[in-house]
Amino acid sequence: MEFTIVFLALLGGVFLGVLAGWFWFSKGKKISTALQDKITEQERALDKVESKLIEARSQMKAAEAEAKASAKEILSEAKLQASEMEAKLEKEQGRLEEKEKTLDEKVKEMERQRTNLTAELEETAHLKEELSSSSARHREALEKVSKLTEKEAKEQLWAELEKEFSSHFAGQIKLKRQEMEQEADDKAKNLMAEAMQRYASEVASESTATVVQIPSDDIKGKIIGKEGRNIIAFEQSTGVDVIIDDTPGAIVISGFDLVRRYVAKLAMEKLIQDGRIQPARIEEVVQKVKEQVAKMMLEFGKRATEELGIVGYPPDLLKIIGRLRFRTSYGQNVLKHSVEMAQIGRILAEELGADASIVVEGCLLHDIGKALDHEVTGTHVEIGVEICKRFKVRPEVIHCVAAHHEDIPMASPEAFVVAAADAISGARPGARRESIEEYFKRLRALEDVAKTFDGVHKAFAISAGREIRIFVDTKKIDDLAQEKLAKDIAKKVEDELTYPGIIKVNVIRERRIEELAK
Repeated sequence: MEFTIVFLALLGGVFLGVLAGWFWFSKGKKISTALQDKITEQERALDKVESKLIEARSQMKAAEAEAKASAKEILSEAKLQASEMEAKLEKEQGRLEEKEKTLDEKVKEMERQRTNLTAELEETAHLKEELSSSSARHREALEKVSKLTEKEAKEQLWAELEKEFSSHFAGQIKLKRQEMEQEADDKAKNLMAEAMQRYASEVASESTATVVQIPSDDIKGKIIGKEGRNIIAFEQSTGVDVIIDDTPGAIVISGFDLVRRYVAKLAMEKLIQDGRIQPARIEEVVQKVKEQVAKMMLEFGKRATEELGIVGYPPDLLKIIGRLRFRTSYGQNVLKHSVEMAQIGRILAEELGADASIVVEGCLLHDIGKALDHEVTGTHVEIGVEICKRFKVRPEVIHCVAAHHEDIPMASPEAFVVAAADAISGARPGARRESIEEYFKRLRALEDVAKTFDGVHKAFAISAGREIRIFVDTKKIDDLAQEKLAKDIAKKVEDELTYPGIIKVNVIRERRIEELAK
């Protein structure tokens, strides 16, 4: 039993040993096969590297040969170019040598000429000295013979020439002055005629009354109201007179202020259209129309400045300019007159070489004081200057405004052009309604009013009736009486005469004493 167990154990060990040997044999065979394959691949890679190395060596040899050939070609070309440059340099060197020789010859020639000129200058200076000394000796000899110095001889000769030809020279000077004055007068007339011809505007005049058409005469009773309350309220609100007469289909609004008349006309038309005419309604409508007219004034001012190419004016100044649309001077609309003046003044300024922009502004603003002369004391020139200063208008333009009626001396060409354009626009046919007879009649009336006072020696209406200048007798009028006389004359003019604007009363008391010395 034990022997069997031992035998089986030996048999199992042998079997396990055979099995282990077979396993190790098969594994070693696989490893050797893998190693053999790897070695084969490395040998192939080495063969490829050797072939590439051989190919690279052959390429290097070919490149080396090609580089040597290129180097030989470049070297030959460089040698050829160097030889050509050497030839050119030799030619240029030859030319430079020739030029140097030519310059040397010219320098030598200039040196010879300079030497000759120096000698000639010295000789000329010597001759000048001799000439001046000879002239001095000659002058001295003449002075000894004539017994006069050079200055005395000149004065004597001039006196004789002046005495002999004075009448001739005076006649020539007078003739030339007349020719120049005539030429200047003709040129001025041509310029003014051309300016008037190039600018032509419509002829229109403004009256002092406005007619309002009504649908029926029954409305006249509503306009008057009970015991005249409506018409009184209307006149108080607008500041005009309403004339209701037997004229069929119309009522008349009268007043010197065009703004008030225009406001009254629009208000009346609205009231008639609405049908409700009573004091409260009248005040309401008049207030609305006044606001509407204020906007219209601004629009009129904008249109005027746009037409003349003026920019930068503030709205308040534009409103004052537009207000001129409702102001007249002898029937001529002031805004239209100012725009017309600006167009004429621009043409004159361009022809004369003056500053056209200053002239245009001066013409537009020259009568701006008339827009407020019913509300502010002073002449329209003084008011206009103050308005321009308030709105910071250029000083050159302000001078044109101040000088257009010669209240101050004109100190610029633009001021003369503005005054000339004012005269042209106001004097053209049809511009103003007042006839020359009426104008003279108004001036005579001013003078006659002043002459009615005791102590008045002379009275003159000047500045187109804007000023009356009165000379008094110094024996009858003293300083205190002079002040009282001025106030009395002004009061009588206000009470008895009708006139636009303001009239200055200037009372002059002058004392002169003359004696004769025998």
